[in-house]
Amino acid sequence: MRPYITSLRAIVGREALRFLHQRERFVAALVRPLVWLVVFAAGFRAALGLSIIPPYQTYITYETYIVPGLCGMILLFNGMQGSLSLVYDREMGSMRLLLTAPLPRGWLLFAKLVGSTAISILQALVFLAIAAAFGVTTAPLGYLTVIPALAIAGLMLGALGLALSSFIKQLENFAGVMNFVIFPMFFLSSALYPLWKMAESSEFLHDICAVNPFTHAVELIRFALYGQLNLPALGWTIFATCAFMAFALWGYDPARGLTRRKN
Repeated sequence: MRPYITSLRAIVGREALRFLHQRERFVAALVRPLVWLVVFAAGFRAALGLSIIPPYQTYITYETYIVPGLCGMILLFNGMQGSLSLVYDREMGSMRLLLTAPLPRGWLLFAKLVGSTAISILQALVFLAIAAAFGVTTAPLGYLTVIPALAIAGLMLGALGLALSSFIKQLENFAGVMNFVIFPMFFLSSALYPLWKMAESSEFLHDICAVNPFTHAVELIRFALYGQLNLPALGWTIFATCAFMAFALWGYDPARGLTRRKN
């Protein structure tokens, strides 16, 4: 197991160093959800009334409702950022060097996924601390119980980024593909409004939101912030993680690339 542990530590350490050298990435990851929390939530507060829905025991402000969704936003954008770094590494040649290591390719991709997820969790926890400073708090135990939920959701969204990076061949194509994925996943979810609110306007859009993996990741985080476990959300999130990781392994399969070049 020593080569596996060594490679895991090396790849996670590389991701941490890259993150430390890109401080603007940390700031950008926090500015985006803070704008939603401070600016947009103030505008929607009066327009969007929220009834008592699980896991909440009383009426809540709109700011309280969207905090789990904004944590999911941080995980989503960081997962896509990890995808961008993979595309960049492949163009620069360092990705090719990594994948030629005498270890299973799946383990190397998993180590990359662990590194990006750890950074996502750190960013989400810092955002929760800032949200608490703005008066959006939860139970003290919730800040501990939410960490496993953030980890599972981060792994799912990071695996999605890995899967996408295996099909994006050039940096120029990255922005279009990411916008095609990020914005539909975020807006067609329960991050900004509950599903019953969406059902009032369109049953079709409600059904899309209900099957969106990002919705289940957000609900997993939402319940975890209040010390509760949402089993359906957990099951769907784990299932989506396995599916996205399987696509990533298939996309990075060298035999597939060799067959395509021959054809």
